[in-house]
Amino acid sequence: MRKIVSFVHVSLDGFVASNAEGQASLDWICISPDLFEYVEKRIQQTDTALYGRTTYQMMESYWPTAADKPDASPHDLAHSRWYKSAKKVVLSKTLLEKNHPNTQIISSNLSDEINKLKQNAGSEILLFGSPSATHALMAENLIDEYWLFVNPVLLGQGIPLFKNIQDRTSLMLVKSHIFPSGVVCLQYEVKRNR
Repeated sequence: MRKIVSFVHVSLDGFVASNAEGQASLDWICISPDLFEYVEKRIQQTDTALYGRTTYQMMESYWPTAADKPDASPHDLAHSRWYKSAKKVVLSKTLLEKNHPNTQIISSNLSDEINKLKQNAGSEILLFGSPSATHALMAENLIDEYWLFVNPVLLGQGIPLFKNIQDRTSLMLVKSHIFPSGVVCLQYEVKRNR
């Protein structure tokens, strides 16, 4: 069965976005070529991306044409190529599927639809950022793994990663990686009762 992997930057105090508007809410994230390379190696192992509507629209506004820019970085080239070929799944009650090729919109029956998706052939499904979608999947206990990129910053307020947690969930640290910038990637698997 395929896994849902939450792939997200988080502040040391647990926020995935500040209270600033738009892209400015993410200006605290430490980005470096070595982090991009590490992330890109992981992303290339999957064929499906999962987003909330807001994150999906932000990705759609950039990645399909990112490689076409004359100053495109190696990361832009690789990620744009991957993005265009990856299947996209979006949790949204407002998007219409017909307007978004190679994209499946899930607007109801979240648990059933995600479990069907997990049963399909393919690789793990990476959930990129998307705090509202993450919260909805957490509430249904549908996330199987977390890749947390913990940034060395305290935001004090913003959108929390973990919100309205109802049940105790045990995690097992599988791997960690420290970047020179001070970002630490922590890979946790959700321990399920078998």
